[in-house]
Amino acid sequence: MRIPLPPVPLPAHLADVAREYADGTRVAAEPRDAATVILMRAGADGAPEVYLLRRHVSMEFAGGMCVFPGGGVDPRDYDQDVAWAGPTPATWAARLDATEDVARALVCAAVRETFEESGVLLAGPSADEVVADTTGDDWEADRHALESRALSMTDFLNRRGLVLRTDLLGTWSGWLTPVFESKRYRTWFFVARLPEGQVTRDVSTESSEVTWLGAAEAAEQADRGDLAMLPPTYLTCLEIGEIGRVEGADGIDAVIGASAGRSVTMFMPEVEPLGEGLTLSMPDELRPLVASRRS
Repeated sequence: MRIPLPPVPLPAHLADVAREYADGTRVAAEPRDAATVILMRAGADGAPEVYLLRRHVSMEFAGGMCVFPGGGVDPRDYDQDVAWAGPTPATWAARLDATEDVARALVCAAVRETFEESGVLLAGPSADEVVADTTGDDWEADRHALESRALSMTDFLNRRGLVLRTDLLGTWSGWLTPVFESKRYRTWFFVARLPEGQVTRDVSTESSEVTWLGAAEAAEQADRGDLAMLPPTYLTCLEIGEIGRVEGADGIDAVIGASAGRSVTMFMPEVEPLGEGLTLSMPDELRPLVASRRS
């Protein structure tokens, strides 16, 4: 399966539908808050590799697409008693352009979903430590319990004497599904380095396969039609691949450094002209990157 990459030609009838939502003729579906984490490790050349999951083709949303670990916010992610280390919920609220309770829930969802879908846990026994190994049967039992919602993140951390290492997350971007989609998400993108000692595992029930792939290579494979990606995933790989291309240095440091100065402005693609036709818009700061690949 191949999804057209930005700039995506848009059928005229879809543009008409988008206008009906814009003028109030149709009512858009209410988006659900979600978090996704661009989990990175250094490749042989020092450039960032990203962890990608290929969703089952039968999935209602993004079936067959390669995505980063993530998912919708669960009501229990709002628990104010969750063990916490690093930037405060108030600091995260400013970064994510959200209220404190929503920011707390998003950070919890980001950590929880990453553990559920990759086995990687951004938590530790203190603000200065991180769990080094999560591959045992007891960890897998807890991962299953979190995934099934039999266990909350708060109880999981308390039972193990751990705290969320929110400082291990970086702010990246925000994407809102276009108004004409029947299933919509308001998704905050985070970046994180794979903690030392931890390994990813193919554990997600929503994916058919997983892989580590250079961010730049992932974008190139999507260009060739070898990987199917939705535009936000493609554009993110493209941007991280560009920022992480640092000669003789750790490209992940460059990406994490770039995230430190970011705050989220939620972006929703809208209809705009493309030659004699129409397309969906993309963030202005990413247009030069895309243009350089299409020239």
